Amino acid sequence: MTRATRSHTIRGHLVAGGLVDLELTEATQKAGPYGHDVDGFSTRQHRDEDNTLVVVAGAYGANWLQTLAEISGRLESPHVKCTVRGQVPGLGDHEVLVRWATSSELQERKRIAEKRQAPLKQQLRHQQAEEQRQELEAAGQSGLF
Repeated sequence: MTRATRSHTIRGHLVAGGLVDLELTEATQKAGPYGHDVDGFSTRQHRDEDNTLVVVAGAYGANWLQTLAEISGRLESPHVKCTVRGQVPGLGDHEVLVRWATSSELQERKRIAEKRQAPLKQQLRHQQAEEQRQELEAAGQSGLF
């Protein structure tokens, strides 16, 4: 069971990420993403299927798809530690369900990130070893290899 996720906490993370809080009412949020002069987001409390308090974050404005991607990217970043679910029954296309990530979800994200970064890290280690070898050669210590 996940712990309760509060709307004001999620709002704070999104504002800190540079997104604009439109502070829309629940009725306006459910009306859809269009008709807003400024691209931004709005949040509201919601109960999920387990009756846990979670947050619905919605993207609004002419460029709401980009805002929705920014919301997901910001909230699933390693320092915020949330899980974002789209395509939830009862929510609009412009809305996602947000809750705190579990320990197993965070560990899986870390494992995937390490796997994705492994080739780059290997390349950097190889490059550093080559640079060190060239420095030693330039210093006249090539016989030490």
